Amino acid sequence: MSNKVDNKLNKRFVPLTTVRSGKGEEVRKDIYVYPVQIANVIFVGYPGQTNEWFIVDAGMPRSGKDIISEAKERFGETNPPKAVVVTHGHFDHVGALFDIVEEWDVPVYAHEKELPFLRGEETYREPDSSVEGGMVPKLAPMLPTNSIDLGEKVQPLPEEGSIPGMPEWEWLSTPGHTEGHISLYRQDDKVLLAGDAFVTVKQESLYKAMKQEKEICGPPKYLTPDWEAAKHSVSKLNSLPLDLAVTGHGYPMEGEELREGLQDLADNFDSLAVPEKGDGAKEDQS
Repeated sequence: MSNKVDNKLNKRFVPLTTVRSGKGEEVRKDIYVYPVQIANVIFVGYPGQTNEWFIVDAGMPRSGKDIISEAKERFGETNPPKAVVVTHGHFDHVGALFDIVEEWDVPVYAHEKELPFLRGEETYREPDSSVEGGMVPKLAPMLPTNSIDLGEKVQPLPEEGSIPGMPEWEWLSTPGHTEGHISLYRQDDKVLLAGDAFVTVKQESLYKAMKQEKEICGPPKYLTPDWEAAKHSVSKLNSLPLDLAVTGHGYPMEGEELREGLQDLADNFDSLAVPEKGDGAKEDQS
């Protein structure tokens, strides 16, 4: 696999979108979910009460202008975020990073194992178009996989699980979808920002993804290389007390709907999440 760097990712166009795109939603007073095409960007912080707010994940390519505009409307024209935290470095979670860093000159934090993909040193594997489940895997070869190079602007998260400037939150290692994938958890009100450890829409189905039909699913099959690790990560998150989960794709989910759906995924992960064929298929797990 070639180590190509794509420092024009913010200008790439990926022709996938949903009915939610551009329609922000406040799910807690300090948690605002802003969908851009197929991915969720999360603003963490109280508008009007503090100037300390953060961005979790940076959306799709060519979404920088919209994310920055939405953030300024919520937090003020002259109130930059303190930092950006990325759950992992796939194109739909870092697509606007260059625009955000250029606009505000803020630090970016990620798991140490994601840094090679954010500093132009390694490239993610190619999407697996052979997995079943819908049309999106067939379109996967057109998805960007090259790394980006933020240089020293991106820094590793502290090893003990803390997040600089976010004392109420901790990061949890939830690999599988990528080796350095993380989720963010706030114990006080049982809120989880899960990234793609699991999602609330069947991301392989173009129809369901566009319509945003709500269901708890495993990580997107066409970009997940390690299903044993992914299974362990879902089990780990299922063991947490949870009242709200915001995932990288799909609607936020809360209460019994969340807990029952995640329990079902954890109990039946092999049948519900692991692909029948392709890289890491069920027959390869036995």
